[in-house]
Formats: sequence, C-alpha cells, structure tokens
Amino acid sequence: MALWRILPRLIQRKEVLLVTGRRVTTTAAASPEAEKRSYGSLKDEDRIFTNLYGRHDWRLKGAMSRGDWYKTKEIILKGHEWILEEVKKSGLRGRGGAGFPTGMKWGFMNKPSHGRPHYLVVNADEGEPGTCKDREIMRHDPHKLVEGCLVAGRSMNARAAYIYIRGEFYNEASNMQVAIREAYEAGLIGKNACGSGYDFDIFMHRGAGAYICGEETALIESLEGKAGKPRLKPPFPADVGVFGCPSTVANVETVAVAPEICRRGGDWFASFGRERNHGTKLFCISGHVNAPCTVEEEMSIPLRELIEKHAGGVRGGWDNLQAIIPGGSSVPLLPKSICDDVMMDFDALVAVNSGLCTAAVIVMAKSADVTRLILFYKHESCGQGLIQIEILSQIEQATGRRITELF
Repeated sequence: MALWRILPRLIQRKEVLLVTGRRVTTTAAASPEAEKRSYGSLKDEDRIFTNLYGRHDWRLKGAMSRGDWYKTKEIILKGHEWILEEVKKSGLRGRGGAGFPTGMKWGFMNKPSHGRPHYLVVNADEGEPGTCKDREIMRHDPHKLVEGCLVAGRSMNARAAYIYIRGEFYNEASNMQVAIREAYEAGLIGKNACGSGYDFDIFMHRGAGAYICGEETALIESLEGKAGKPRLKPPFPADVGVFGCPSTVANVETVAVAPEICRRGGDWFASFGRERNHGTKLFCISGHVNAPCTVEEEMSIPLRELIEKHAGGVRGGWDNLQAIIPGGSSVPLLPKSICDDVMMDFDALVAVNSGLCTAAVIVMAKSADVTRLILFYKHESCGQGLIQIEILSQIEQATGRRITELF
C-alpha cells in the first residue's frame, strides 16, 4: 500500500496531478558538495542484505556466519535511547512508502502508556504492484527481520512484535516461522532475550491478500480479526494501536536494517545518498527490461544508471522507453524526458511530481498499455479510494461502457 499518500502535503500534490493534470513544481534543498557527488556502485562490503538471492544458508547458522546476531546483546543493553539516537543519526526514512524519519516515528512510542504494553507491528503485506523486496528478505534472509524486530522493539520498549504477512507468501511465511523458532530455541528472543534481561516475543499473523491492508490502520483492524478498513485519525497508532495499546507499524526493510545501523553506526549509514535521503535501498526492477531483479543500491542513484547497470537496460534500447513508474503502481509515472537524469530518492522524485514509495521500478516500453493498471484499482479499491472511483466513474460515463469492457 502506498502509505506516503497519508502525508497531507503529498496527498495534495497527488490530487492536483490526477484531477487537474497541472504540474506542481517543487525544489529539494541540497548542498553544492552533495550535488557534485555521484551516487551508486555500492560495494559488496557495504551491503546489508547479503543473501538476497538465496545463494547461501538462510537458517540461523548461516545467518550468524554472515554477521547476523553479532553483538546483539550489547545493543540491547545500551538501551532504547542509544538505539533511537543511532537510528536518528543514520537518517533512515521509512522504506515502505511514507518516507517518514524512522527515529522520530519510533520515538513517539516512549510516552507514558499508563500500564498498557507497547507493540511493534511489521507490515509484511507487500501488496503494492511491482514490489518484490520484502518477500526476498523473508524468504532468503529471515533472521535479518527477526533480529531487527528485537532491536526495533527495544527502541520503543515493546513487549512483542506482530509480523503481518501476506497470505499468499507461503514459502516466506514458512521460512519466517522456522527462523522465529530457531531464535527462540537459541535464547535470542523470548524471555531474557540474548541474555539481556529484556523479554520480547514475536508472533506471525497471515493476512488474506487485501490491498487496503497495506495501510497501517487497516492492517491493525485485520490483525484484530476485523474487516480491513482504515481507521480515522486521530488517535494515531502510537497512542491507540493494536488491541488499544501504543503501537508502531513499520515496513520489513525498515526494521531489518536497524541492527546493522547499530553495529556499524548511524554515521556509516548516513554516508550513503544525498542529504535527507541517506542509506542503502532495495530497488525492484520489472517490466520491459532485459533482466528483472531486486538489487540493493545506494540511495540517490540515477534511475537510468540503476536500470542499465542492474537490469540490462530497456528492451529495444533506451529510446524504446515510454515511461517508468518509479515506486510502485500507485505513484505517478515519469515520461522518458524525466527518466533520463532523475535520481532515485524521496526528494528528487517528489520534485518531479512522483514518489519513491516502495522503490518498485516498473519499466514500460512504447508498446505498453499503461491504462490497464486501472483494472487493478477497480478491483482493489473497495470503494475507499475516492479519487480513483471518481475517475473510473467519469471514464465509464464518457464512454458509455463499463471499465471491464474497455480493455
């Protein structure tokens, strides 16, 4: 789900673009030194997800050989304030779409709770079309997420984590359950996690595949056994979340990178990408490219370089490009003229009236019919996407035919 649309400023830009068709110009501040630097070409030693393609053992022994669970006890013992400070220093922003500063969001949980337990809820629904990064983490590097839950949970003094995973992700759910069981058996989570004196449990809940459950409050409703429909805000989840307790909903990738940030330091993570767009990022490249893939790269890498270096370029050559959706199907697409030199980060894409969202890059050659995406939203809107419903209704009225008859 494109969570970035819940931010009022971005909602306004999105609506102006869809309803009026007018372009909104924005500028992203950056220092002259940052503008001169080139981005991309991430070195192997700087990659966080070292088993993204499943070439190595994903179980506990293999994960520990690649550095997972290293000094985790020391991280937990340093306390929630230290973890939050490192995450803030890193400049990490949410990797599920919103792009909200992670350290700030997690810090909202450390208010007086009047005796109510705190919970971390991991959004592993990944229903945004074109997005295929979180499933790779859960299938091939599940201990990254398990350890990340422990560290993120400690930062907000959470009692437990609930991983809400998409029901269709059978292999991913199976591997995650195995990893959770291994962590319990090794004493890494549960009572006295890692021997730190901190008690922390992890539970997994399988959803039913509704697109709307990618929105955090709809996810919470589904987790509680209700229909997956968004709640009105306020109150926000940090005050009244799952089971009426303070909760934070975070993306799989956001949670999974937290331990490595704490091990290597926030300054290390902040050394990648432009100002306000720091770190490494998983990019999913699909569509009309020669080698579709999911790859970890530095934030702010040029879009064209990302596609040509990691996905083998556009089928038929760059000149055959019609448009690119840079962050999943719910963000505005970019025409070729913008794709030539735009950077892949939050601010650069907002400046061209689009968004990074989940960084799901969908490449469309000149032969593609971009309007077919309407069918997905016609089916998945559930009557809740008012702008989408209005546009679809206008198309049906203008043509005198139902949307399903037009394609």
